[in-house]
Amino acid sequence: MADTKQAEDSTPDAGAERRAARLAKQIKAFAKSHGGSAEGQLAYIGQMGTRIVLVGEDGGWGDLVAPTHAIARSAAERAGITLHDSFDGDLAAKVRTGPYEWSRMAGIQLGGPSNT
Repeated sequence: MADTKQAEDSTPDAGAERRAARLAKQIKAFAKSHGGSAEGQLAYIGQMGTRIVLVGEDGGWGDLVAPTHAIARSAAERAGITLHDSFDGDLAAKVRTGPYEWSRMAGIQLGGPSNT
């Protein structure tokens, strides 16, 4: 029985492959629109899956969510981005925020727009 289970797990899942390909296409489009390249970090977000945090060459940032860590990693590898172990140091320093982000992050404290 264990041999059957192992064989099933090693069989490529066509749905997962398609999802990884779609995510890779979105990552490439993000990179293209933000200076030509991007870097990323994978963050597990529980049952929802894994977040692919992206930082473009120009400091623009965004994220995508993959249903599994394996799909997220496959998509990042297909897109050819550099993956970091954590979102700190050099990667975090590349992020550029604008007035919108600052007003949203400190909106309640500084009288910016509310969440409603």
